[in-house]
Amino acid sequence: MKIALRFHHSTLAELNITPLLDLVFVLLVIFIITTPQLMNNLELALPSGKTDSPKPAAPARIRVVGRNQVQLDARDLTFTELKTELAKRKAERPDISVIVEGTDRAEYQAVVSVLEALQQLNITEVGLANASTPRVRLCKNPSQ
Repeated sequence: MKIALRFHHSTLAELNITPLLDLVFVLLVIFIITTPQLMNNLELALPSGKTDSPKPAAPARIRVVGRNQVQLDARDLTFTELKTELAKRKAERPDISVIVEGTDRAEYQAVVSVLEALQQLNITEVGLANASTPRVRLCKNPSQ
């Protein structure tokens, strides 16, 4: 037995998925926004402002003035005296740092000799500086 209905509503037979898609897109946007915040759980150990360690000592300044003229902290020394003084400082403080400065009169070989002495003493904290200032020549005529 088949019951026939007089009023046939075709609009009720179809599903309207537009509200369902709207709900899915809203949930997708919510997950996209919240997921990166859940993943950034980095634990940082930030240093405190207080330090118990002493301040590092000022670096020793070696200035190569001429062919055989070397200064260590503004004291004139020979290469052998420089090497013994640096060895003594290295024994007192193993993490000694040195700045080698060459003037415009210094020879390249003298600077290399100082760097070799530092290498032999196993001093690894070495900085290089240039003490020469640029020379400016003033001309009245710019084409000169």
